Amino acid sequence: MMEIHEECGVFGVIASEPIDVASISYYGLYALQHRGQESCGIVVNDDGVFVSHKDLGLVSEVFTEDTLSRLPKGAMAVAHARYGTTGGTNRNNCQPIEVNHQKGKMALAHNGNLSNAAELRNELELSGAIFHTTSDTETIAYIITKERLKAPSIEDALSQAMNTLDGAYSLVLMSPQKLICARDPYGFRPLCYGKTADGIYVVASESCAIKAVGAEVIRDVEPGEILVFSKNGVVSRKEHCGRQKKKLCIFEYIYFARPDSVIDGVSVHTARFRAGKVLAKTHPVDADIVMGVPDSGLDAALGFSEESGIPYGIGLIKNKYIGRTFIAPGDRLDKVKIKLAAIEDAVKGKRVVLIDDSIVRGTTSGRIVKLLREAGAKEIHMRISSPPFLHPCYYGTDIDSEEHLIACKYSIEEIAAMIGADTLGYLPVNDLRVLTGNCTYCSACFSGEYPTKIPTDTRKDRFEQKLSQVKK
Repeated sequence: MMEIHEECGVFGVIASEPIDVASISYYGLYALQHRGQESCGIVVNDDGVFVSHKDLGLVSEVFTEDTLSRLPKGAMAVAHARYGTTGGTNRNNCQPIEVNHQKGKMALAHNGNLSNAAELRNELELSGAIFHTTSDTETIAYIITKERLKAPSIEDALSQAMNTLDGAYSLVLMSPQKLICARDPYGFRPLCYGKTADGIYVVASESCAIKAVGAEVIRDVEPGEILVFSKNGVVSRKEHCGRQKKKLCIFEYIYFARPDSVIDGVSVHTARFRAGKVLAKTHPVDADIVMGVPDSGLDAALGFSEESGIPYGIGLIKNKYIGRTFIAPGDRLDKVKIKLAAIEDAVKGKRVVLIDDSIVRGTTSGRIVKLLREAGAKEIHMRISSPPFLHPCYYGTDIDSEEHLIACKYSIEEIAAMIGADTLGYLPVNDLRVLTGNCTYCSACFSGEYPTKIPTDTRKDRFEQKLSQVKK
């Protein structure tokens, strides 16, 4: 069970005539809910008039039937589900961000983190810019707007802005006449688009959201590519393509993405299944049953079972009805026990191989092991379908400090003892290539090999702290 999060999911839709784009966006966001549970929002373009609704909470909480009915029909919409890796949890940070400027309007949804956000924001503030949020998405919006005042079109402005932006960004933005999406030259975060049978184009972080709204996936947006959707069709701009070596975040395959998604031609389910097979080869063990921690450990557990010949079984049940707003009544109750339950008949007296996607601090892993011990497991051999986290991520994963990473402080044997497992094995970092079929990827959080310059200020709350200092 994970203790880290990814920034968000983005979605966009454009039709040839006004339709209920809010409902389409709602279903798209629902399919992307796993990417962000803090807040969400939809902005509808009603013949050049932008109407929006954004708030803290899950998609089903923010968008009720009554709320959706109050959003007008339109030919376009952009939407966003957020977990903030930069900036805190407050309504000001809800996306999409809306901008009114001299040449019109813009709504922007962003997935990823800029590695040069602090420097860019400082430059903008010194030039007189006033920020209303603590997320780096507003920095992107400012730079695009600044370029738009000089450029002949919104897509030209975005292209110029991309010369300044560094790091991870998959963007969906909307002007009064166009829907535009773009992916950074490294391709850190996924982005794809598709089309329905009646000609509606949709853009989303993952293919699962495109299929959820009844569309067929056309392809992934290439790293560095800009796609412009308008009444004239779809135009691809590739002036930023090929500038950098592709570096899709490997953790998209290990944890972030839904298993039914296909990213850059690689099935997420297959990647996780391969990880389990690698674990069985590199860390074999005699056991009676293989089980995964719901949900992202299940596919790897299947792979481990097939490779090892040890039967696969379901030993942990997840309570799927506990959302972000769940409040535990005091500290006396173990939240893991409320979210997970062990099946005693499946584990009692057995040697268990337990597969999970990662260990960050170790506290949750320890509680899950304890849960299985209490259910009568004879032995627990934990296998992790990723290498040890050893370094911070600057591209959209909520790992901002080595001091919070258990693998930076203790050996594998010590971690096993701390979480109560009989043995512990991680996926070897050199075998990550097996997951993607040798496609290039970013594994900086495991290897420390960063594709971009490391930021000077790496705190998640750096903009919030800056604001608090100003107030004092």
